[in-house]
Amino acid sequence: MIQSFRDLQVYQESYELAIIVNKAVFKLPQYEKLDLVSQLRRASKSIPANIAEGYAKRVSIKEFMKHLTIAIGSANEIEVHISLARDLGFWSKDFADDLINRYQIIGRKLNKLIQNWKTF
Repeated sequence: MIQSFRDLQVYQESYELAIIVNKAVFKLPQYEKLDLVSQLRRASKSIPANIAEGYAKRVSIKEFMKHLTIAIGSANEIEVHISLARDLGFWSKDFADDLINRYQIIGRKLNKLIQNWKTF
């Protein structure tokens, strides 16, 4: 039974990924600190934060959907930043591709939540 945003599997998974990304950015060069590092950190944190905020506003379907849509946008955005980290040689292909795959799953789960929000 869902009693809190913390009970949502998509929240749990996106939070876990945010931790992984925020630890991994320290492997990026110092000159990327204000650019790629910042973008990766913000996008990764945006997903679970918007799920939590949307859940709190779920009495308004419009507000709930707005926050879930923002979370999907952040999931798409972080795929680009991860791809850049990979293609610039900062992260290994395997590590980056695993993250991208996991964020794609997050995006699909968020889409399902949008479509089936009344049943959760």
